[in-house]
Amino acid sequence: MNHGFVKVAAAVPHVKVADCKFNAGEIEQNIINADNAGVQIVVFPELCITGYTCGDLFGQLLLLEEAEMGLMQILNSTRQLDIVSIIGAPVPVGGSLLNTAIVIQKGRVLGVVPKKYLCNYKEFYEKRWFASASEVTETSVRLCGQNIPLGENLLFETSDATFGVEICEDMWATIPPSSYLALQGAEILFNMSASNESIGKHNYLCSLIAQQSARCIAGYVFSSCGFGESSTDLVFAGNGLVYENGTLLARSKRFSFDSQMTISEIDVERIRAERRMNTTFATCKGQCTSDKPVQRITADIFKPRLITVTRRFDKHPFVPQGPELNERCEEIFAIQVAGLAKRLVHTSAKTVVVGISGGLDSTLALLVCVRTFDKLGWERKGIVGVTMPGFGTTDRTYTNALSLMSSLGVTIREVNIKDACIQHFEDIDHDMNVHDVVYENSQARERTQILMDIANQTCGLVIGTGDLSELALGWATYNGDHMSMYGVNNSIPKTLVKHLVQWVADHDVDEASRITLLDIVDTPISPELIPADEDGNISQITEDLVGPYELHDFFLYYFMRFGFRPAKIYAIAVSTFEGDYDEQTIKKWLGVFFRRFFNQQFKRSCLPDGPKVGSISISPRGDWRMPSDASSALWLSEIEAL
Repeated sequence: MNHGFVKVAAAVPHVKVADCKFNAGEIEQNIINADNAGVQIVVFPELCITGYTCGDLFGQLLLLEEAEMGLMQILNSTRQLDIVSIIGAPVPVGGSLLNTAIVIQKGRVLGVVPKKYLCNYKEFYEKRWFASASEVTETSVRLCGQNIPLGENLLFETSDATFGVEICEDMWATIPPSSYLALQGAEILFNMSASNESIGKHNYLCSLIAQQSARCIAGYVFSSCGFGESSTDLVFAGNGLVYENGTLLARSKRFSFDSQMTISEIDVERIRAERRMNTTFATCKGQCTSDKPVQRITADIFKPRLITVTRRFDKHPFVPQGPELNERCEEIFAIQVAGLAKRLVHTSAKTVVVGISGGLDSTLALLVCVRTFDKLGWERKGIVGVTMPGFGTTDRTYTNALSLMSSLGVTIREVNIKDACIQHFEDIDHDMNVHDVVYENSQARERTQILMDIANQTCGLVIGTGDLSELALGWATYNGDHMSMYGVNNSIPKTLVKHLVQWVADHDVDEASRITLLDIVDTPISPELIPADEDGNISQITEDLVGPYELHDFFLYYFMRFGFRPAKIYAIAVSTFEGDYDEQTIKKWLGVFFRRFFNQQFKRSCLPDGPKVGSISISPRGDWRMPSDASSALWLSEIEAL
C-alpha cells in the first residue's frame, strides 16, 4: 500500500537558449532520472524546450519547428515509461503563438494547457510574442502527428490523483486558474515558471505558493527556470518547490549551476480528508463558475510500484520547531488565560481552586490561573492551591508543589487523603494492600471531592488539570481528575505541556519559581497513586504503563486531524521514529492507543468546558462527536494484520 502518496518532482534542467536539441536531451535525461527515482509526475520550467529568454526569436519558424522536433525526440525516448511529464514549449495555434504546458506519457501527448495571464509589465513583454488562453477559441491542436485537447480547463486523471496545470503569472493573478481547477477536482497543481530573481521576491513567491496550496487544499509543485537562461537583463535561480496545503515539503538549492530534481510525495489521502471536512470548500465548489467546462483526460494506469516516502514527518506534530515555538507557547497561554478570565467574570467567582501535585499538568493550570488573576487585577490569594498527599506522593513532588505555590504567592491548603481513603476502604470492605483500580481511583475521587467542597466553601471554581493526551487515552479517573468546573488544559497535548511550562519559566516568573518549574519539567510523569519505592522515588511511571506520550500524540494527531487509517499511521511512524522505537514497539502502542481511544470515549462525552487552542479538540460540543459504544474492531483488526 502506498497510503495515498503520489511521488512528484520539480525538475530544473540546464538549458541553452534556442538550442532545442540540447534542451530536449537534458529534459529526456531528467525524465529518465525521475522515473528511476519512482517519480510519477514531473514538471519542468516554462518554455524549457526553447528557453524562456529567446525574445524575438519566438517569431522564427525554424525555432518553432525545432521545438516540436525536440518534443518528438522526448516522446520517442520515454515511450516505455509510466511517468507523466509536463514540458514547456511554444505552440502555434491558428494565427497565434501560445506559451504552453504539454502533458505527455508513454509517447503520447495527453493535453496542451496555454498560459492565460501573460506577464507584460516591467521587465516582461510576453504579449509581444504570445496570445492568452482566453483569446483562443480552438479546443484542440495538431502536434507531433496527434490531434490533442487544448485549453486552460484541462484536468488530468491518473490512477492515484487528479491534477491541473497553470503557468507562472497565472498564479500571481487575483483569481488563479488553479483555484477553478482545484474546485473541479484537481488535488495536485503544477506550475511551470520563469520567475526571475530580485531582492525580496523569493520570499514573496514562497508565500504565494503556500497560500495558494492552502486555499485550494492541494499539493502545489513549482518549477522555475535556472542556469543557462540569458542573463542579458535577468537572472533565474532555478526554484524547485513542493508544497502541500500550505506546508513546504521540499525545495531546490537556489543559484545552482547544475540540473536539479526536487522530489517529494504529495499525500492525496490527506488532501481528500481535508476537503471532506472543510465545508467551505464544498460550498465554493457549488458556486464555482467558469466560461469553459472542464475537460477530463485520463492517463494510462501506473504499473504497481512501491513508493519510498522521502518526506519527513515531525516526531512531535503538536510542537513547532525553532523560533516559532516561543510564539506558539505565548499564543496558547494567552488563549487559556482569556478563556478562564471570561468564565470567572461571567460566574462572579471569587476564587479558583486547583489541586497541585507537583506534576506538569497541575503546574500549567496553576500558571494559567496566576496570569489570569494578574490580568484581571485580582489578588493572587484568591487562587487556592490544594496539595493532597496520598500513598504514592514523593518528597520531590510534594516539595515542588509547596515551593511553587509559595513563590507564586497563592493561598496554600494541605489536605492529607490517607486517613480518608483508609476509612473508605474499610467502608466498602476493600483490602488496602491490594493496589488495584479501586485503590487508585478512590484516591483520585477523594481528591476531586475535596476540591469541589473547598470551591463551595470559597465561592470558587475548580480548575481542571487534565490534558488532551490523557483524555484521548482515557487516562483519567471517571468523576475523579476527569471532572472539574473548567478545564484549561483540555486541548493541550502532553508533548506540548512541558514546553509551555518551560516557556513560562523562561519568560514570566521570578527566579525562585523558575527553579521549581525547571525541576517539575524534569520530573517523570506519574499519577502517584501507588506507594513509592524503598528509596522514596516514584514507582508508577505513566509511560511504562500506557506507552510513550510522543508516540500517542503522534497517533492522535494523524488519526484525528486527517482520518488516517492505522496502517498508514504505522508506516509513517516506523519511518519517523526509526532508531527510537522498533516496529513491534510501535505496533504494540498503536494497538493500545486505538483500544483505549474507543473504549474510553464515555469519559470524553461528558467533559467540562475548556478552550480549544489548536487544530484538535475532543470536546463533545466541538470537534469530536463519537458514540461511546462504537466498535474498534475494524481498526484493531488492521493493526493485528500489520
